[in-house]
Amino acid sequence: MSMDLSEFYEVFYEECYEGLEIMESGLVNLDIGAADVEEINTIFRAAHSIKGGSATFDFIEIAGFTHVMETLLDQMRSAEREVTVPSVDLLLESVDCLKEMVDATKSEETIDSERVSVLKGKLETMLGDAGTTIMEDATEVSSEEEKGSNDKEDNIDSGRSWVIEFNPSPEMLVPGNDPLSIFSTLEEMGDIKITCITEKIPALLELDSKLIYLEWKIDLSGDIEESQIKEIFAWVEDVCEYTINDVTIDSDKGESKKPSMASSNLAEVETKKQKKQEIKEKGKTSTPASAKKSKKNNNQESSSIRVNVDKIDALINLVGELVITQSMLGRFGENIDLSDIEALKDGLGQLERNSRELQETAMQIRMLPISSSFNRFPRLIRDLSGKLNKKVDLQITGENTELDKTVLEKIGDPLVHLVRNSLDHGLETPEVRKSAGKSEIGTINLNAYHEGGNIVIEVVDDGAGLNKERILSKAIENGIVSKEESLSDEEIYNLIFQPGFSTAEVVSDVSGRGVGMDVVRRNINDLGGNVYIDSRPGQGSTLTIRLPLTLAIIDGQLIRVGEEIYVIPIMSISESLQLDPTMISRYKGKADLYKLREEYIPILRLHEVFDNCDNQPEFKDGLMVVVEVERRRVGLFVDELLGQQQVVIKSLENNFRKAEGFSGATILGDGTVSLILDASGLIRSHLDKPVKTARISRAAA
Repeated sequence: MSMDLSEFYEVFYEECYEGLEIMESGLVNLDIGAADVEEINTIFRAAHSIKGGSATFDFIEIAGFTHVMETLLDQMRSAEREVTVPSVDLLLESVDCLKEMVDATKSEETIDSERVSVLKGKLETMLGDAGTTIMEDATEVSSEEEKGSNDKEDNIDSGRSWVIEFNPSPEMLVPGNDPLSIFSTLEEMGDIKITCITEKIPALLELDSKLIYLEWKIDLSGDIEESQIKEIFAWVEDVCEYTINDVTIDSDKGESKKPSMASSNLAEVETKKQKKQEIKEKGKTSTPASAKKSKKNNNQESSSIRVNVDKIDALINLVGELVITQSMLGRFGENIDLSDIEALKDGLGQLERNSRELQETAMQIRMLPISSSFNRFPRLIRDLSGKLNKKVDLQITGENTELDKTVLEKIGDPLVHLVRNSLDHGLETPEVRKSAGKSEIGTINLNAYHEGGNIVIEVVDDGAGLNKERILSKAIENGIVSKEESLSDEEIYNLIFQPGFSTAEVVSDVSGRGVGMDVVRRNINDLGGNVYIDSRPGQGSTLTIRLPLTLAIIDGQLIRVGEEIYVIPIMSISESLQLDPTMISRYKGKADLYKLREEYIPILRLHEVFDNCDNQPEFKDGLMVVVEVERRRVGLFVDELLGQQQVVIKSLENNFRKAEGFSGATILGDGTVSLILDASGLIRSHLDKPVKTARISRAAA
């Protein structure tokens, strides 16, 4: 009977990625020369878990590589080796390599054995420098040399001999412990003979596949201390009983020590080495056949989230309330009279409340802390600051702020670009900072917090700030603006988001090609958000991202334009008002401007944009909805405001095609489809460009 291991593989990969994240963040936070022992223990435990899990699923190459890393970490935690910059750098590089190995295994691709071999050699060299060797065949080679000298056999000190009685509890396998990994580690320490005790195995019908019924007696000999053996069993001591007995005979009494359990037959040694070589070759192939079989029908990468059990309990309770309400309403299906109208109204009101609470609770399940995105930046800052010869202190606040999983996944890359820009262009070198009276160590602050129905993310640095003159000069040079144009500070700062714009003197692998900031703005706009810049010369810059908490459901304002009904996200609306024709003026015969409290706001006629009305209405016959996007206020001229409601967003791009000016569509209560306006897209298409070249016809929309 074959077992489908697909679900176990997914759990293994998730735990691998969690362990890799723990290792990376722990290594970045290590204090060179005075590392916290508990921090090293945390890193070691993560590596040990990855090694054990990969060995369980027969990912031999991953297990072997992790074992070498684990050995180096073990020397650090036992104070045999000092924590140095080269050792931490090598371990971080090894974490990257290990992640690539896991990625390759998960996607059923071949592992880059050459890269693995090179890094493994570096780790072994570093270990060898400390007088420790972890070559897999060292024990066998030593044993062969010892056995080849028959004349001196009785005079050789073969080490100590131990008898270990290993009695695991029946539940030992449940948390993922594997006795085989213990035996494998013991085998690397010396000569070993294992005897399996099967007396506790119950009848077949009483067997539980999740429990273990075996016990073992282990004869171990070699240059081994009891503390080394105890260290191996330390990881499972809470789920097993074991005894360690020293059975070495004292040579001072004229008696030889207990002979080694290993055979002196050289052929057996060669067979053992050949078997290990076969295992190595097996590990160099891609995923085992069992893994491929379990994933052959799963071409798309699965996605999962871990949810707090309290959220699940709340959801179940609300479903129970919904069932009760449904039962209450169900009795009106057959016989109903006028006396039941009030009860029916109460039931419908209860149904509405339950539905709203159920929706909010379900949305909470998708909410994850932003720390999963923030956690990548300590490593990024560490690597880039070394490359750029800058000293940086990264401060993170609000990492527990939650937002929708979809938003969280898509905001990662834009954040990376913003942080890299702050480090490369914003912060000065230590010499420049010192000459300016600043601390040599620059500061970058990552902050996240909720504000209304949005999440706000700030990237703040205390660098030199943006150079307005240089930005403007570069923009004029590239033909982005003309010399005659008069721009505000904010408009000048926003020029860095233009495609291909860069003020870098030299192109490097960090920046300078003008690629990145325009993509940042586009990606953030695609998420329904905005990005703003605030800079203070000599003091630093603040880049602020404002995003909706979720992309699935929004609060919308229904509007009518001609015969069509559209939705505007309420988060974009600042106010709505009846137009006063005396406050409207024409700019250069093209754009209409409305004077609102000493501010002139451009008006965008949605009738013209959508071309859905033969007779354009007069301003006095409609309303203006003032939207604020990218710190710009624009008036949208509509016929009527209809009401507000929560709407479920459906993707236009997935179900039809991408349409500029629309972020999606929704289905209203009467079953009709209504398009959701993207105010930012409308402004870019119909105010920043001639209307005639960007008009959206009813057929296209």
